[in-house]
This record gives sequence, C-alpha cells and structure tokens, in this order.
Amino acid sequence: MKIWKRNAVVAAIVLFVCAAVYLNWSYTQGGSEVSANALPTGKLLGGAAMVGASAEPDAAGTDQSPAPSAAPAEQPRPADDYFSNARINRQQARDSALSLLEETAANNDADQAMRNEANASIRVMADCTMAEAEIESLVTAKGYTDCVAFVGEDSASIVVSLADGALTETDTAKIMEIAMEQTGLEASQIKIIPAE
Repeated sequence: MKIWKRNAVVAAIVLFVCAAVYLNWSYTQGGSEVSANALPTGKLLGGAAMVGASAEPDAAGTDQSPAPSAAPAEQPRPADDYFSNARINRQQARDSALSLLEETAANNDADQAMRNEANASIRVMADCTMAEAEIESLVTAKGYTDCVAFVGEDSASIVVSLADGALTETDTAKIMEIAMEQTGLEASQIKIIPAE
C-alpha cells in the first residue's frame, strides 16, 4: 500500500511537470503568431509614450503633442531577444532533465545507488536554479540592463547587458563578487561575458 501511494505521488508530480512543459511550449508557440495589427490600438507592448505631454495648445497657440511619425516605437534590441530566448531554452532543458531524473528516482526497478544519484542531481539542479535567480536579480539591482546566468556544479557563466556596451574592470569585479558569493565558486571558475 505504501509503495502504491508513493508511486501515485511521483506520477502526479511527473504529470504536473509535463503539463507545465506543455503549457510553456504552447504559450511560446501561440505568442509567436501575434502580429502588430492584432494588438489593441494605442497599447503596444514595449512602446514608449511621452510623459507630461499634452495635446492642448500652449499660450502661443502651438500644439504640444508629439508628432505621430516623429519617432517610431522602440523595437526590442537583439540583446533583449537573446536574454529572453536564453532563459526559455535554459528552462526547457532543465525541465527535460528534471523529468528524466524524477523518473529515475521513482523507478523501483533501478538500483538504490542510481536512485540516490538521481535525487542528488535534482538537489544540485535546484541549488543551481536558485543561484542563477539570485545572481540575475542582484546584478540587475546593481544597475545593469539585463543579465542571464548559467550555473553548474563547478562553473558559471554570466552574460550581462550594459548600457554603454563596454565591460570595465569595475563591472567585472562587482559581478564576480556577486557570483562568487551566490555559488561558492572561485573566480577562475566564473566567466563574465558582455552581450553584444
């Protein structure tokens, strides 16, 4: 009876993980088919609007509203696309690996050493995920445009988007300190890469 309950719980977890992967996949597939014409007028995601501008004429009688064709709406930069795609790809790869590890850990036919190794790998994966999230949050809190971290057991790579595009020694030192603190790795095991 105890084994049946444990197998039912593991099956439910695997089912939820699979459902999450499917929903993530369907959401990303559905989002790519939206065209600019399908968006509501006046509301463009990522579009900019002048704050404090009025459509009222000033005392001289001139219209203070910006010209409609003065500046096109900002399009996402390729670096922004890189960070979004990198996060999605990282999550999809992690979800696939996690489902395989959970299957191995729950497999009663596998030997105990293999199941223990799968459970240890799941714990390491969870620790790496937490470290990546902390690094990304702390680096962007330091004023950098965007950041994506890839943390493994014995290495880390951090891609940073800078406003001016140049990575200085001061920037490297700040980011390295955050990465070393969050991962416990040595400086020689961490790569910091500026996004281009």
